[in-house]
Amino acid sequence: MTKRADFKRRVRARMAKTGESYATARSRLLADEPGTAAATPAAAEMAAALHVSNGDATDLAGTGLAERVLYWRDVLHEGPVPAVGPEELRRIRVGFLAGAGVADRAESAAMFAERDRTLEANRDGEYVLWFEADLYDQLQIIQILARLAELGVPARRITLICIGEHPGIARFGGLGQLTAEQLRELPATNACARLTPAALRLATDAWAAFRAPTPDGLRAVAGSRSGELRFLGEAFDRLSREYPATRDGLSLTERRILAAVADGATSAETAFVRAGARETRPYLGDTSSFAMMDRMASAPVPLLSIEPADRRVDRGTGLRLTGTGARVLAGAADHVTLNGIDRWIGGVHLRGRRVPWRWDDGTETLIRPPEADPQDPPHPTP
Repeated sequence: MTKRADFKRRVRARMAKTGESYATARSRLLADEPGTAAATPAAAEMAAALHVSNGDATDLAGTGLAERVLYWRDVLHEGPVPAVGPEELRRIRVGFLAGAGVADRAESAAMFAERDRTLEANRDGEYVLWFEADLYDQLQIIQILARLAELGVPARRITLICIGEHPGIARFGGLGQLTAEQLRELPATNACARLTPAALRLATDAWAAFRAPTPDGLRAVAGSRSGELRFLGEAFDRLSREYPATRDGLSLTERRILAAVADGATSAETAFVRAGARETRPYLGDTSSFAMMDRMASAPVPLLSIEPADRRVDRGTGLRLTGTGARVLAGAADHVTLNGIDRWIGGVHLRGRRVPWRWDDGTETLIRPPEADPQDPPHPTP
């Protein structure tokens, strides 16, 4: 009997024992073979899987590889993401998104509930995740993987396709830039990996660190190296830089917006584009960026002056740096000391004029400033 015939016999034996389809039984046996943990899924296996992606701009249907597609939509690096159960987390995220004016409350609640039901309903099947290297996607990846781990889905049934660049595209913005034919080629490249148990554990640990009430676990994730989750470390490094800096109390995004205005950007749209151009990976969308400009303009001691002053910032809003904004940007004043802060980063709620954690550019780490009170309790879940 040839090796190939013997393998087919083993597949059929597993089918008889487990009731699995031929494609599923074959993929699980392949995952158990030495050296095949990252084997490329066959077309039949891909078609049988639940495909999960970050948005419908990606033409997965056009590839012919995906019969069932679930879109995962949430800007997890904005607003509260505390360590609570799935139902409570949905409630919190819906409340935040509706309050920020970026989503309808009822529609978001229904979408999140259906999303979670669909993910769970496939717990006995295969999953193929299509995502990108940026922070937005990396947080979605670890949320999904942590949930699959909770559901008892083994790593060998999860395939991750994740890229941060593509030949011929000078500044890669996302999978939505690729044609269906280009997407179809990705499973045969090193962008595609069947997960290992170690990668699934890392994702679970990263999700817990992100949702914790203190940022103590972020550094370990930022320093992690994983062949499957190869962009996770840099994403957590970028996340850490959203904490107010020791030198000026600004997050990295706030500083880049102010710097763009100081450099001649006279409209919100121009400032958004210029600040975004400084990012290694795509980061904030325009809605979140405009909301950040709004907060800096409406602070007790404004850093930005906007025109018209009686409307929320949008693309056409005029921007000008105030004198205080210029001093803060130069490091001569501190934004948090002047204006306080009320911001969630994952499970951490930063509030008030004395915050327990700051980003230090010198050491490129989060530190606890000497004036911070170590006894300050974490703020309650919203």
